[in-house]
Amino acid sequence: MKRIEILTILTLILGTSIMTFGQSISLPHLEKKGDVTRFILNGKPFLMLGGELHNSSMGGAEYMRPIWKRVADANLNTVIASTSWELVEPIEGKYDFALVDSMIIGARKEGLKLVVIWFASWKNGNSTYTPAWVKKDTKRFPLVKDEKGNTLNVLSTFSTEARDADARAFAALMKHIRDIDEKDQTVVMVQVENEIGTLHTKRDFSDPANSAFKGPVPSELMSYFEKNKSKIHPGVLEGWKKQGFKKSGNWEEVFGKGVRLDNWKDMSYLTEEIFMAWNYAKYVGKVATAGKSEYNLPMYVNAWLKQPGNSGHAPGNYPSGGPTPQMIDVWRAGAPAIDFIAPDIYATSIWRYICDTYTLSGNPLFIPETRGGETGAARAFFTFGHYNTILFAPFGIDGNGGFLTSTPADLLQIKDAYSVLKELAPLILDNQGTNNIMGLLVDQNNKIDSATIGGYTIKGRLGRRFGGSELAGVDIFGTASGTTGSQPTPEQVGGAIIISTAPGEYIISGRNMSIDIFSAAPNESSNASFLLLEEGTFVDNKWIPKRRLNGDEFRITLAADKSKIFKVSMYQY
Repeated sequence: MKRIEILTILTLILGTSIMTFGQSISLPHLEKKGDVTRFILNGKPFLMLGGELHNSSMGGAEYMRPIWKRVADANLNTVIASTSWELVEPIEGKYDFALVDSMIIGARKEGLKLVVIWFASWKNGNSTYTPAWVKKDTKRFPLVKDEKGNTLNVLSTFSTEARDADARAFAALMKHIRDIDEKDQTVVMVQVENEIGTLHTKRDFSDPANSAFKGPVPSELMSYFEKNKSKIHPGVLEGWKKQGFKKSGNWEEVFGKGVRLDNWKDMSYLTEEIFMAWNYAKYVGKVATAGKSEYNLPMYVNAWLKQPGNSGHAPGNYPSGGPTPQMIDVWRAGAPAIDFIAPDIYATSIWRYICDTYTLSGNPLFIPETRGGETGAARAFFTFGHYNTILFAPFGIDGNGGFLTSTPADLLQIKDAYSVLKELAPLILDNQGTNNIMGLLVDQNNKIDSATIGGYTIKGRLGRRFGGSELAGVDIFGTASGTTGSQPTPEQVGGAIIISTAPGEYIISGRNMSIDIFSAAPNESSNASFLLLEEGTFVDNKWIPKRRLNGDEFRITLAADKSKIFKVSMYQY
């Protein structure tokens, strides 16, 4: 009897211990707060102040050794870094995780979090990161053909051998990361593949692809479209509508014959792009599912976007079938294991348009690649304020030369902006999903932006440079106060984040903008002025004023190259 009691007690103790241990490890995950999706780390929302390394930076541990500290010193808390299939599995079935380990150790030492990119079947539409044993066996791993029958250096989505081999390698990678990092949670998220899609052809014209294109649209996709008709991208919906919302048929019967259209926003070769998106999504969904079965971290895919101009707006000029905003619904249907879709934003002239299209149907905004410098810093303030963005990450943050490198000067601008955003992070996270946080964005083409928040209308105007890099205030009429200077250049961007802490009370921060505040009351004769205007900083989430402003400095001026925080209280008279 006593032995049974002792065994029972031991079982209960052991069971409790396992349960407690299981509860103590809360994996990084996404969580909804109202209409906003937030990233949760160690049980708390986490604002990702990021940067992405160059593609080959993680090709050598010694090369990266000094860079980890450099990016940590630049106030980043998150680094996006790649690992490639060719280095992880140089011989089929034999894995080498030495570089993966060095990446995790290097980031962990500096207190950085990692988003790992899996460069595997596709990177920028091509298949150059596959292992040699994949590259050399095109019979087992067939490639895409263009409309003329030319073979491209792109794995075909119709290669089940490639898909399954990719999935096995990715599962092995995720298992290894779990084994060495689950406790520390240095790796918090994964990007599966990179800028997926076919370049130089609107679709795959290989024999299996041609047969599939002539065959029926999968019922799985049609069922998703039927259930989500009210949420589907307007361009896709219009193409389907023109065919009478058919529920079955081949691809051209259901979505129409694809044609090239003149307006870059129109759906050129819509049917071909939907066809490719579906097949890429099914392939990548299988890979992501295999990885999540080993370690269930949030996973996303990123997109090379269609852009204005004749050279960039038709599928094939940008990767056809990738997770562009018009294809989000297709990707959701085909790859439910993917948690969200992310845009790489280099076409900064259409910044707001891109962000708007990516958040149309509840997709959280996450920007893994963009430009840095002064303009990147300004857009970071706006994007975190306006879109409740999970992550903002300039590309080439290590500045090692090559494409879109962030120069030392660029990195200093991001360092400065991230220093302030780090101070504001608790306030930003507390107000996400409410009406108390807004962003303003201005540039040469749109010099004024405004928002009504906390009972007042906040109006921002593009700043003007005076005496080098300093800015002077600009009043409501666009007149510089006290001096003259050059007109804004097309490269200039102003961005601000506005947080209402109470009616008529605000925290305002950002870059390259002058800000005026007006009463939003129906009585137009109501005048408004500052009851309090302070410049200061947050230390441990507590406001520390640096100086009270009045007289000639009684205005909010955000410089182009230096981030500031203002505390504001308004009154009416």
